[in-house]
Amino acid sequence: MTPTITHINDLVAGCREGNQRAQMEIYDRYYKAMYNTALRIVKHSAEAEDIMQEAFLNAFTKIDTFKGDSTFGAWLKRIVVNKCVNVYNRKMKYQEVTYNDELKNEIDDSDGYIINEEHTSEKVKLLLAKLNSLKENYRMCLTLHLIEGYDYDEICEIMDISYANCRTTISRAKESLRKKLTNDEE
Repeated sequence: MTPTITHINDLVAGCREGNQRAQMEIYDRYYKAMYNTALRIVKHSAEAEDIMQEAFLNAFTKIDTFKGDSTFGAWLKRIVVNKCVNVYNRKMKYQEVTYNDELKNEIDDSDGYIINEEHTSEKVKLLLAKLNSLKENYRMCLTLHLIEGYDYDEICEIMDISYANCRTTISRAKESLRKKLTNDEE
């Protein structure tokens, strides 16, 4: 019986050597978080799954570029977010038409956010619904900033916008969200 590799640095070293067990272990550890990140941004489960799979493929083929300056999870999340932004930009370029699927599965019931019904208050559901009703660029900036935890500089780099534009967009998005929430309370 082979001992289990548990430390992430050992797993990354294994991936650099082409060890498929190490790749599978990393995938098992991170796939849910990466899927949830993609789903929050693209709001479509199949697309989020595709992005997650592509991100893992990219990570494993370019594992040598991982320098260890940040955690492996943060590096992988950056790949996922960049892929999501690429999909978003492609949609905006071609003005993709979306439709509402009336037979949504459980994941899509919350407009792209996975919600555990037992542990989620009505206020959180309302907040997520209002966040989803924002303009697309507002929703994406707020998701990256408030939910994913990226700072302004990182968002500027990810979305390819200026620092001033980023701050303005986030400020306007917060104000728009505030207005939607106060209108709902009245």
